[in-house]
Order: sequence, then structure tokens, then C-alpha cells
Amino acid sequence: MSKVLFITGASSGIGAATARAAVKAGHKVALLARSEDKLNKLVDELGEDNAFALPCDVTDVEALESAFDAAVTRFDQIDAVFANAGLGATGKGTEEGDIDNFRTMIDVNIFALTVTCKLAIPYLKETKGHLFLTGSRAAHATLPGSVYGATKWFVRGYAENLMAELGEHDIRVTNVNPGMVDTPFFDEEKPDALRPEDVAGAVMFALEQPARVSVPSIQIYPMR
Repeated sequence: MSKVLFITGASSGIGAATARAAVKAGHKVALLARSEDKLNKLVDELGEDNAFALPCDVTDVEALESAFDAAVTRFDQIDAVFANAGLGATGKGTEEGDIDNFRTMIDVNIFALTVTCKLAIPYLKETKGHLFLTGSRAAHATLPGSVYGATKWFVRGYAENLMAELGEHDIRVTNVNPGMVDTPFFDEEKPDALRPEDVAGAVMFALEQPARVSVPSIQIYPMR
């Protein structure tokens, strides 16, 4: 059965790979990111019948609300929301970290993620849908002074709280926790890391389970 996925951070990396996997499986995708050019190229690749570009800064609440409205206008419904947009650290730990980077990371990784989830809930109630959050292996380890890691610990706890809130509405919640992924998140290639397609496969696995099955958390790590 074809579903409509709403994906933030969709212009590259895990978001773009998930969009490709979803369309290959017969689903439709609404794609959010700040880079309009990259989104348009992805829509050209996937086909306008299958994909819809929604240039948007996820920290802008009004723009995010408009994106949800536009996606429903285009595809009639939303069956899954992947709160995937995220930002990494520019410095190691707290002492060597950059204060402006702290603020931006918290805005994207925490504030924008919670707003995305809040706005998604009314649509997912209608479809008994699925909410995905991009966590991290960093939320299952102690990284000295890491503000980035702390934002992912927030995601881990928040995902569990959402499960407690949304289970009565038959909305499934899955926290996807990848280890290092070779994406534009890093300035140099990571040959031993996961590929975005690996994480997309984990998302699709959870999405395609029967309604009676909940996959609350997926850990997906590189072998090395």
C-alpha cells in the first residue's frame, strides 16, 4: 500500500537516501531542506508524481506549518514523518566548542525536531501513521563534554516519551540510531562508516512492518 512520507533534512545523506528507497518501494515523498536546488534535483530524479520539494528552514515554525499544509494539499494525507534534519558540532567537547554552534545545534536538533513532531501528530492521528526521529549512537555512549551527544540523548528520551503519548492513538514511533555515516555531515570521506542507504533500509524495515508491530528503536552501527 502506497504511503506518503514527510522527510526533513531531505536534500542529501540519510534523508535523500530514504526518499529514494521510499519511492522505489512505491511510496510518495514530501522533501524538506533549506537547499532548493538540491531538492529540485532530487525531485527530477524521483519524478514529480512521486516527490514534492518544500524548501524550508525547520527552525522557522511558520514555514514548517506551511510545509505540512502544502504536503497534504499535494498528496491528501501524511502517513509517516521522518524528523531527520540535524546538525553536528564544529568543535570537540564543551571547552573547545563554539557558542554559536551550540545555539544552532540545539535549535535544529532539539527545538525544530520537537516542533516537527508536534505539527505531525494531527496528521498522523488521521492515518494511524508512523513518526521517525534520527537519533545517534552518541545517545548510547558518553562522549566527554559533547553538546552534540547531549542533543541526541534528548532525542532518545523524547522518542520514548512520544511513544507513551501516542500509543493510544495507534501512532508508531521509531528512534533510528546510526553510528558514523559517510555523509556531507563530515568534511572528509569515511570509508569504514555506514552509507546513507544502510540507514534508509532500517527506516524502510520499520515502516513496512504490519500495524500490530512496533519498532521503538533501531541501532545500526558500522562493523568497524
